[in-house]
Amino acid sequence: MKWNWGYGIALAYTLFVAGMVGMVIKSTSYDHSLVADDYYAKDIAYQQQYDKMANTLALDEGLSIRLEQDGMVALNFPDQLGKVQGRIHFFCPSDSKRDFQLPVHTDSEFVQRVPAEQLKKGLWRIKVDWQAGGTAYYTEETLFL
Repeated sequence: MKWNWGYGIALAYTLFVAGMVGMVIKSTSYDHSLVADDYYAKDIAYQQQYDKMANTLALDEGLSIRLEQDGMVALNFPDQLGKVQGRIHFFCPSDSKRDFQLPVHTDSEFVQRVPAEQLKKGLWRIKVDWQAGGTAYYTEETLFL
């Protein structure tokens, strides 16, 4: 059998089709689910979220989130606002099964500590929806462990 242009073109088309079939098979193995199950309701209520973020920006000193050396995630709430209540959502973008929520329970210095052992290594978004002094606030920060 002698090699000619016809065999080369047939081989090129065959490799192209095999590559496309491989890419389709690989793409169907990934989870393409939405980030939130109730995304439509969250989209409608975004103006309230925007107002909370504007309230947070208006503060002289807002909520700060940092990883401490003793392996704790510290959430420092502003002390001038008084009693703080709300929810803390630890959101893992790579795996929704790791997500969890905690209520806000600060100590006398308006600090809440969460053990970092609860968080697996990777990227985390910490979303804090909190109220103090009759005003609602929202803070979101990224933490990489």
